[in-house]
Amino acid sequence: MKNNAIPNPLNRRFTRFIRSESVSALWLLAPSLAGFSLFYLIPFGQSVLNSFQDRWGEGFTLSNYEELLLSSSFQKAASNTFWFTAISVPILVAVSLLLALLLNQRVFIRNWLRTAYVLPLVVPVASIVLVWQILFDWNGAVNAGLQHVGLDRQDWMKSEWAGFVIVLVYIWKNVGYNVILFLAGLQNIPGQYYEIADLEGASPVRKLFGITLTYLTPTTFLVVLMSVLNSFKVFRETYLIAGAYPHDRIYMMQHYMNNMFLSLDIQKVSSAAVLMACCIMALVFVLFRMERMFRSYME
Repeated sequence: MKNNAIPNPLNRRFTRFIRSESVSALWLLAPSLAGFSLFYLIPFGQSVLNSFQDRWGEGFTLSNYEELLLSSSFQKAASNTFWFTAISVPILVAVSLLLALLLNQRVFIRNWLRTAYVLPLVVPVASIVLVWQILFDWNGAVNAGLQHVGLDRQDWMKSEWAGFVIVLVYIWKNVGYNVILFLAGLQNIPGQYYEIADLEGASPVRKLFGITLTYLTPTTFLVVLMSVLNSFKVFRETYLIAGAYPHDRIYMMQHYMNNMFLSLDIQKVSSAAVLMACCIMALVFVLFRMERMFRSYME
C-alpha cells in the first residue's frame, strides 16, 4: 500500500484562497460585473476607439476633438451644462439640508413634508413633466396666476426663464433622495454631544456649526457627489418639456450628443461622450480628495 501523501503547502494555500470571502464575493458579483461590462464598459471602450478614428474608420486622428472643441454648438452645450451644475447643485444641497433639519425636529407638518419629498421618487418622469408643462405653459397655471394679479404672461420655455424652470424641476425631482441621506446622517450623530453643548450654554447656531454640520460632512460629500451626477441626467426632463431643440439657455450636452446621434455622426458623439466622462471623473476625483483631506484633518 502506498503511504498517504503529505499535503503540498501550495495546494493548501490554493484551497484556502478558493474558500476565502474575497473569492466568494467575486462569484456573487460575477453576474453584475458581466452585465456592467457588457452594457457599459465595452460600449464605452468602443466609444473611446471611435473618437480617435475618422469618418471612414481608418487610422488614428485627433481631428474629432479639434472639430468638437471649435464647434459653437458644443461650446454652448458645455457652457450651459457647466452653469446648470454650478447653480443647481448648491441650491439643491442647501434646500435638502434645510428640509432634513426641519424633518428631524418635532413640527406639525412633518408627516406632510415626508410625503411631499418622497412623492417625486415614486412618480414616473413622464407624469412629472406633464405637471410642469401644465404649470409653465403659455396658458398654464403660473401665467393664469400672473394675469390674476395684473402682471404680463411669460413664455417660460421660450425665454431665459427656461433655465429657471429646469432648475426647479431638477430640485423637485432630486430633493427627496438627498433628504433621506441627510436624515440618516443626522440620526447617526450621538445625542450626548448636544446634551454636553446644552450644559455648556452653547447657542443653537454654535451647535449647528460645531456639531451638526461638522459630523454631517461625510454625508454632505456623498450628497454633493450624487447631486452632481444627477445634474448630468436632467436631459430626460428637459427633452420631454422642451423637445430636441429647446431654447439656447437649456441646450445641454445630452442634447448635443442626441442630435449628433440622430445625424449618425458617431465620431462626434463618441468624442463628446469621452470628454463628458473625463469631466465627471475629474469632479469625482476632486470630491474624494477633499473628503479624504477633511477626514485626515478631523482625525
